[in-house]
Amino acid sequence: MNADRKKQLAAEAALTYVQEDTIIGIGTGSTVNLFIDALAARKLRIRGAVSSSEASTARLKSHHIDVLDLNATGDLDLYVDGADESDSNLRLIKGGGAALTREKIVAAASRQFVCIADESKLVGVLGRFPLPVEVIPMARSYVARQLVLLGGHPEWRERVTTDNGNHIIDVHNLHITDPVGVETAINQITGVVTVGLFARRKADVLILGTESGAKILK
Repeated sequence: MNADRKKQLAAEAALTYVQEDTIIGIGTGSTVNLFIDALAARKLRIRGAVSSSEASTARLKSHHIDVLDLNATGDLDLYVDGADESDSNLRLIKGGGAALTREKIVAAASRQFVCIADESKLVGVLGRFPLPVEVIPMARSYVARQLVLLGGHPEWRERVTTDNGNHIIDVHNLHITDPVGVETAINQITGVVTVGLFARRKADVLILGTESGAKILK
């Protein structure tokens, strides 16, 4: 079974968490795209969605799903998003699609965070996937120097600008045994908008697409 089919299984399994007549948060990425398509195909009657990126907004609108402003909706019952990595405690690395700040905002405003991924995303220790950090453009070099002091190897993701107009630094060579501590330390660097560690607000449910079907971790 290929990775796309496993993602599809995870995306479809997440539909069971969607309650009709509610507003849901929607993340960003290839697995989330499959979830959006499945949501539209199932014709679940939701009131609308809060989107974490312009790309997801466009996909939702293509299915005639109303996209709403978080400032107007208040807290959400459900947020569905993917991940670049997850550990067994459901702490995540996200931001491969450069939408980490808006993803973190919507996750924080949601009562339940359901993460969907294929089984390859489950790791023993976070850090194999380079850790994304969104930074204010003028602070990029300064932030990179501070990340070196934390033991990482930062690389500017050139020709990528976030939906917020900022830059992304990908931090390589990290072995993140204390995700909450690393999240806190990087977020405190002046010029950082946010880091793609979802450890303080981790997932509540992780749905993994596997060879034998969807596996649910809580």
